[in-house]
Amino acid sequence: MKADAAATSAADALRDLFDALPDVQAWIKDARRRYLWVNRTFLLNYGMQRLEEVLGRTDDDLSPPHLAAHFRAGDEAVLAGQTVQGRLELVGRFDHTAAWCFTTKKPVCNARGRVVGTAGITRMLDAAQIDQRGDIRLGVVISLMTRRLGESVTNAEMAHAVGMSARAFERSFLREYGLPPQQYLRRLRIQTACRLLVDTRESISAIGLRCGFADQSHLTREFRRVTSLTPGAYREKYAAANVPSPAAPVLSRRRAKR
Repeated sequence: MKADAAATSAADALRDLFDALPDVQAWIKDARRRYLWVNRTFLLNYGMQRLEEVLGRTDDDLSPPHLAAHFRAGDEAVLAGQTVQGRLELVGRFDHTAAWCFTTKKPVCNARGRVVGTAGITRMLDAAQIDQRGDIRLGVVISLMTRRLGESVTNAEMAHAVGMSARAFERSFLREYGLPPQQYLRRLRIQTACRLLVDTRESISAIGLRCGFADQSHLTREFRRVTSLTPGAYREKYAAANVPSPAAPVLSRRRAKR
């Protein structure tokens, strides 16, 4: 009984610590990718106030389809026993934009060693610092893509930036980020367009050129393929997203029972 009480107390203490971290999102999911617990920063990122608002929901409920599909692929890899260690990725927010984050995910196992879920943390990063950090794999390449979003960037140029042959670079990038470099670059362009559509009143054609598309028709075609919406429809649907009200303190499970 004392051991059980001590374990419960330790779990409550960890939850309180994670709730106190202002720039780190933390979560636990079951094998069906449903959230079992998240910390305060996670809730704020998605415009929620209470833990009950997210319990039992999945990324399909919280994020645009193109981001949810990316998170799903990562969860499936972790459920298969892999660990995602220090991966750079774009994480969605309540306003359907996305921010660069540094993510680690690990499998959660039961007493028999069977994987029954996933746990993860992610920390927001300043995009300008990506290529300055040695702990971000291929961060120099991601920074290059970001700086030259409106230009053509070849695999050979990316490989040269990290001192690798093109073939070795392509294999390494696919292994680390789950997509070939050019597919990742196209997705990055779409995600950047999503942010600009929501955060600015810049014309759709100007956003297309800024994000590396030949013209507005090219942007619309690629955008609809990824998000199932046209850029105009995406802006209309999400640009007026409500900014969340100041959040009430997030109750731990222990306090919620009182």
